[in-house]
Amino acid sequence: MNASDAPAIPEEVLEIARTLEQAGYEAWCVGGALRDAILGHPHTDFDFATSATPAQVQALFRRTAPVGEKYGTVGVIDRRRVVHEVTTFRRDVATDGRHAVVAYGVSLEEDLSRRDFTINAIAYHPFRQEWRDPYGGRSDLGRGLLRAVGEPAERFREDYLRILRAVRFAARFDFAIEPATWAAAVAAAPGLARLSAERVREEWFKGLRTATSVSRLVELWVRVGAAERWIPELLAIPAELLARAATVPLEARDPVLLTALLTDHAAAVLRRLRASNAEIERAALLARGPAEPAGSTAADVRRWLSAVGRGADDLLELYALREGRDAPWSATVRGVREHGEPLARGDLAVSGTDLQALGASGPRVGELLTTLLDRVLEDPSLNQRDRLLALARELT
Repeated sequence: MNASDAPAIPEEVLEIARTLEQAGYEAWCVGGALRDAILGHPHTDFDFATSATPAQVQALFRRTAPVGEKYGTVGVIDRRRVVHEVTTFRRDVATDGRHAVVAYGVSLEEDLSRRDFTINAIAYHPFRQEWRDPYGGRSDLGRGLLRAVGEPAERFREDYLRILRAVRFAARFDFAIEPATWAAAVAAAPGLARLSAERVREEWFKGLRTATSVSRLVELWVRVGAAERWIPELLAIPAELLARAATVPLEARDPVLLTALLTDHAAAVLRRLRASNAEIERAALLARGPAEPAGSTAADVRRWLSAVGRGADDLLELYALREGRDAPWSATVRGVREHGEPLARGDLAVSGTDLQALGASGPRVGELLTTLLDRVLEDPSLNQRDRLLALARELT
């Protein structure tokens, strides 16, 4: 690769490199952004490998963020407020397959040697237009091949998460995995059980968001042994659902909805993966349903919206994912919302206090509100204070 093949690097990124170089430190573009630039994929940030220590980087830049200082990484914030990771040249001193102890004071070549795959072990000097590619990563990018740096078994023993990263990169770029790398990944798969649920979830979510084909991502999770250890529900996906998942465009890739599409008990899966409470609750609402209205009338749709509450939009999206088309009642839902029709007891034109003034007390207040809501769901025009009070008097 010659100077004419140089990746386009924004001026804001060059400013970071220039600051480091003028202070006497090496600054090389590395990592995923460089890889994506070579492939012509969109990206917003650049990573740097540098001879400067984290403390020296922080002293040079006014705006930084703590993104991994104990591993040698400082986030430098450019004038567009984009964070770029600047990491000191490092090597692994010790690793337990989950976390590494690193040492500084090494060369760029030593730094590249500790990286996972050849496509991520490429460096580019933005001013000298000089490439460092000791493991043939650019050639592998051109061939569509994912290959471990050096001895594959050692790379996976250093960090078992690299097994899931291999699967994610292969599915994202539609790359083949080099046979020796694949064999080592399969052999190392029992080590996946030692990973934290949070790291596994992050890889699962990233994979769902970026895979060229979700079905290939799932296939690789199953074949490498990751599904068996973390999401065994993937082992029994009906073929039609897997085919449907393969058609979901990137812009519609919601990991919670896709997990619900692919598994029968998405909330349990997300709990196992230590997802956020909000994500688990979304999955629980999907399971609670009902999945669709009992009938096709507007009143049926209003009752459905009232029953599912915050889960309505996710249920509509899940229907579209499963069926490949909008839900037949989605237009009615839009109409209900546009007209602001009441769907919950809090939307009623009367309150519990109003009913207490009529003589209702205790649980009876709630029962009356529920009854009034049922009437209003049938006929929204009843949601007027005088009419509801008159109905309440009839019921008390």
